[in-house]
Amino acid sequence: MDYKILENKRGIIFGALDDSSIAWKVAEQAHKAGAKFTLTNAPVAMRMGKIKDLAESCGTIVIPADATSTEDIENLYKESMEYLGGKIDFVLHSIGMSPNVRKGRDYLDLNYDWLLKTLDISALSLHKVVQVGVKNEALSEWASVVALTYIAAQRSFPGYGDMAEAKSTLESLTRSLGYHIGTKHNIRINTISQSPTWTTAGSGVPGFDKFFNYADQMSPLGNASADECADFCLMMFSDYTRKITMQNLFHDGGFSFTGVSQAIMDKI
Repeated sequence: MDYKILENKRGIIFGALDDSSIAWKVAEQAHKAGAKFTLTNAPVAMRMGKIKDLAESCGTIVIPADATSTEDIENLYKESMEYLGGKIDFVLHSIGMSPNVRKGRDYLDLNYDWLLKTLDISALSLHKVVQVGVKNEALSEWASVVALTYIAAQRSFPGYGDMAEAKSTLESLTRSLGYHIGTKHNIRINTISQSPTWTTAGSGVPGFDKFFNYADQMSPLGNASADECADFCLMMFSDYTRKITMQNLFHDGGFSFTGVSQAIMDKI
């Protein structure tokens, strides 16, 4: 997408880790579309990834922030506005992590302290990002907040574990936040429910390769790629979608509304 649909827009992109990350693709596309933005991730994640390389290629800076810390988020907004020269027009929340899934805990043997951490990192962080942004008057009128989610919020998938609860909470928070920030501040917020995507985080789910192939064969248009998701995010940041808010938007090639495909039937 080479249209300058984000020219003069300022943003913050959470969650870029490496060049397989959807947030990484969003940053590359947003740069091409004329946006100025800062990049952020948790300090521990930054040590694992190559986010500084991305910042250099996009002509921007990285501001470390723990998305579960309101103090870190306040500093992130402050430094971003100083660097970008004004209020924030768009935010990408591409954050998700489950200690239970990472450590292979069975769903009937969850560590509840880890579950709380999953919810805090993967869902409550969205509320914190929005609440801090509003309280500090850091988000511009008609700003757009987009969070990435997955259909496991509505359906059961083996291996996805307590991330399903986190995504359900994320989508519920989006609806509740959307009403309040819409009526009071003309700010919009939506979630994008993306196809299974070969990212560092996604591929960590047990059996992901089979998961990916099944969804690809179930979807009339096939799985949506990370690059295609980035294009969709840019549209949601732009002025073309000003009146879309509180929605969970499926970006999955039709998987979400397909009962069964002929390709799957032929294999049974």
